Amino acid sequence: MRLSATLSLYIGRHFLLGFAVLFFAFLLLVLTFDIVELLRRAASKPDVTFIAIIKLALLKLPYMGQQTFPFAILFGGMAVFWRLTRSDELVVTRAAGVSVWQFLFPVLLLAFLLGVAKVTIFNPLSSALLARYEHQEATLLKGQSNLLKISKTGLWLRQSSDKGPSVIRADRAIHQGRDIELINVVVFTYTHSNRFASRIDAESAKLEDKFWSLKKAWIHEPEKAPRFKTNHLIATDLTVSSIQDSFAPPETMSFWTLPSFIETLETSGFSAVRHRLHWHTLLAAPFLMCAMVLLAATFTLRHTRRGGTTFIIAGGVMSGFLLYFFSDVVFALGLSDSIPVTLAAWTPSGVAMLLGLAMLLHLEDG
Repeated sequence: MRLSATLSLYIGRHFLLGFAVLFFAFLLLVLTFDIVELLRRAASKPDVTFIAIIKLALLKLPYMGQQTFPFAILFGGMAVFWRLTRSDELVVTRAAGVSVWQFLFPVLLLAFLLGVAKVTIFNPLSSALLARYEHQEATLLKGQSNLLKISKTGLWLRQSSDKGPSVIRADRAIHQGRDIELINVVVFTYTHSNRFASRIDAESAKLEDKFWSLKKAWIHEPEKAPRFKTNHLIATDLTVSSIQDSFAPPETMSFWTLPSFIETLETSGFSAVRHRLHWHTLLAAPFLMCAMVLLAATFTLRHTRRGGTTFIIAGGVMSGFLLYFFSDVVFALGLSDSIPVTLAAWTPSGVAMLLGLAMLLHLEDG
């Protein structure tokens, strides 16, 4: 027997309603905690206003919404299946010859489509806003002015020193352990009033303690003849750690632009393991949403006695936290190259889906 369109729309509408209510409840809760945390961090900075704190929290909110997405799917599915079971609507549906897999299909389809929308539409928006949040947070709360950008034209780095700011461009970088060396370097130096001071072309630049060591450098200054120096030093406040921290986190990169950025990052000589892992995690997101629906169904498709509601809620919360913890462990293993990136990204979705299918096959007769 085929599932009717009316019943599919009925179940799907209730699922979307439950998901929307829980998703916005999670967003409100996250926003409240973020505002409190940002107020605590800004307590020692009198120049940071309350309006600026609210703007920071709102800029970060879409990214945090992505993190709560699977939990909204899980608890939204649990809510709709539990309500339909308690009202005996699913009992009548099964008596009419509709199997559990048939009335799960519209919810699974909606969950998959929500996962696709999360990756293709919601992710680009949240990544753009998170990039603005990272920049404003670094300026307002951390007091950082060093910015690193990697593009197809090479590596661009902005730094500060006692003589004024400067901008460094390099074709690529060689990163080995705690050493960073830039190849084919151009340095533009400025005064504290942002007036152009000089241009330096060098074969390479190696980061030492509080200075860059430039090899075979040509120094060009206004109204002066070019000078050549075999070794030339430029003061800097950068360290290897600060340069690595200046990389755009993969969370601030759109799903659509992430592959090209990974290619550019690897061409520039830097590791792109974290960015590649994040991209594969986004690809696996729609299947993770389907796995959440299967897990929700295992807790709520059977009638329960008194006290069963507590078991349902506890089971859902426990399974959600276990999956979250498991995902973090596997992600860390992939980040450390202990396991392949693709395996680390797809394992949580695959394990959760197989577990949900196994439990339903054990509990249901089809």
